[in-house]
Amino acid sequence: MHLDLLLLALGVAILVRVLAMRSGRTWQDRWQRTLGLFLFSPLLLGVTAWSVLNMGQHGQMLGVPVGQIGFLCALGLGAGAGGSLIWQVGQVWRSLRQLQQHPSIKIADQSAYLLEIDMPFAAQVGFWRSRLVVSRGLLDQFSPEQLAAVFAHEQAHAYYHDTFWFFWLNWLRQVTAWLPNTAALWQELLLLREMRADRWATQEVEALLVAESLLQMAKAPFVNPNLQLETACTAVAADLTRLEERIEALLSETPVPDRAFPWLWILLAWIPCLTIILHQ
Repeated sequence: MHLDLLLLALGVAILVRVLAMRSGRTWQDRWQRTLGLFLFSPLLLGVTAWSVLNMGQHGQMLGVPVGQIGFLCALGLGAGAGGSLIWQVGQVWRSLRQLQQHPSIKIADQSAYLLEIDMPFAAQVGFWRSRLVVSRGLLDQFSPEQLAAVFAHEQAHAYYHDTFWFFWLNWLRQVTAWLPNTAALWQELLLLREMRADRWATQEVEALLVAESLLQMAKAPFVNPNLQLETACTAVAADLTRLEERIEALLSETPVPDRAFPWLWILLAWIPCLTIILHQ
């Protein structure tokens, strides 16, 4: 019976990802739908596995005896997710240790780590309290006005604690990469995150200047700063395939929600907890 419960949750998780993939019309709808779809399936599977583990290997559900196969599957799912989390924490710890080997400078009234590379690079790195990382190429090639736009963009990531929240989202992405549309939803979340930071930056600098800085970043070839930053980094992204959309959003002055959380999707993912009362 526990195995049937896990298979039912898996079927719902896949079906929702396949049938509900469409963009919202407004910023609020787009953010909530994308984040909700991204979170619902892994949370549903996680909550179902937790419920099965909580019920144990013995007893009955609706008069049907439960077996060990479902319990072992739930245990394996939990162990895999836990192992992935430990690995990602190790990656972040390694990144922060690597950063400490680079010089710290004072720039824009805040401390930052300086990477001695020729290509422009800027990012927030860390967990809840992130640190700014910039490259020598960025400081040398960008004008003071463009630097102000880049730093305002990075301050937005610090304000929203994007390094912290996207650490957890990236963990869910890693453990559920096999689910349908995981990669598409992840790329959409990254785009929305950057668009939100772009809009936030316009509170301090002109939107046209932010767009100009994005184009300047896009002209430079991608550079790998030789740091394991993916799990705790929000670099200034200038993906050419999504750059036009970011610039259009900047110039259109479309209002962006400060924070939008898909509470309904989260509540629906906790429905499997109700099955615990059926266990005897």
